[in-house]
Amino acid sequence: MTVQYHHSNARMSQIAVHNGTVYLAGQVPSDATADMRGQTEQVLTRIDELLAEAGSSKEHLISAQVWVTDMAEFDQMNAAWEAWVVPGRPPVRAALEAKLAKPEWKVEIMVVAALPEA
Repeated sequence: MTVQYHHSNARMSQIAVHNGTVYLAGQVPSDATADMRGQTEQVLTRIDELLAEAGSSKEHLISAQVWVTDMAEFDQMNAAWEAWVVPGRPPVRAALEAKLAKPEWKVEIMVVAALPEA
């Protein structure tokens, strides 16, 4: 089976598609001056864009991994997440506190989605 890679560099790809499944790299905010909710909304918008490019959408999410830098702001991330996720179709999810690659980032999210059946 062929694996398709998109937006790749020497280190990583932003999208990999294999056997009807779309894998996204961890997505981070573009404007790190925003609060946790704002950064989460930016990340979710980017996830929407990448899933659409791969031929899928949040309606087909399978799983999500969420990293936040401060659990005191966890409710802000969840507020953005709950406004975004498709009602009745939440993916399996893990969320934990971690240091991210840049100290100004508050959240990183990585998802896996299915390609819709033709």
